Amino acid sequence: MPELPEVEVVRRGLDAHLVGRTIAGVRVHHPRAVRRHDAGPADLTGRLLDARIVGTDRRGKYLWLLLSTDEALVVHLGMSGQMLLGDLPDTRHLRIAAVLDDGTKVSFVDQRTFGGWQLTDLVAVDDSVVPLPVAHLARDPLDPRFDAESVVNVLRRKHSEIKRQLLDQTVVSGIGNIYADEALWRAGIRGTRMADALSRPRLRALLESARAVMSDALAAGGTSFDSLYVNVNGESGYFSRSLDAYGREDEPCRRCGTLIRRQKFTNRSSYYCPKCQR
Repeated sequence: MPELPEVEVVRRGLDAHLVGRTIAGVRVHHPRAVRRHDAGPADLTGRLLDARIVGTDRRGKYLWLLLSTDEALVVHLGMSGQMLLGDLPDTRHLRIAAVLDDGTKVSFVDQRTFGGWQLTDLVAVDDSVVPLPVAHLARDPLDPRFDAESVVNVLRRKHSEIKRQLLDQTVVSGIGNIYADEALWRAGIRGTRMADALSRPRLRALLESARAVMSDALAAGGTSFDSLYVNVNGESGYFSRSLDAYGREDEPCRRCGTLIRRQKFTNRSSYYCPKCQR
């Protein structure tokens, strides 16, 4: 599932090509792609017609287009959603198609149909204006207003595994399974440690590790393991080459040489070094 760096790569691509353009046409090819829009496909397409895109924004794993109608078009990529510009070589998984006033084609492609579009009002939350479905999310580590000390205060009250807390989008948003494992490896913390057992300096270091690893991933275009995550031009990111823990079971730790281990975590896997992350 795309995490913060991958979603931010897509947002930047959309911002560069869509802002200032007007939506000239929209067609929904699969109703599941607009299931979060309660009023249905016809309402969404009708309200988007002739709306001008005035900006883009993101919080955590959600991105949205800001419209001249004072509404937001929230785009959730789900497991395999893609926002692509231009002609599609393969339309099998095309879910929503739009065209702008300059002729640019915008396609929402989603093989697993977990993602979608939703037109929604904006609300004021936490000194920010965000779409209503995003209002419950905490700020993410790349947000200029991210308050690490406030997050440390929350974590110090949580008698729960620290990895579970990193994945809780109401505590800190944008971090998924990949970057949780990478941040924990960088900070030298086992994901099974209780959050309230970690000192404030260690929690601060962990949040800084999360910020740093996602910044590095963003600079590399994100992490792609297959063709399901691409940027708006259909290109994959290459941060997978730089991963230190995730997906490296039985490979030597780049810090101490101990073999990386994998263990079950809910319905996913956690990767860690048994020596560096005691």
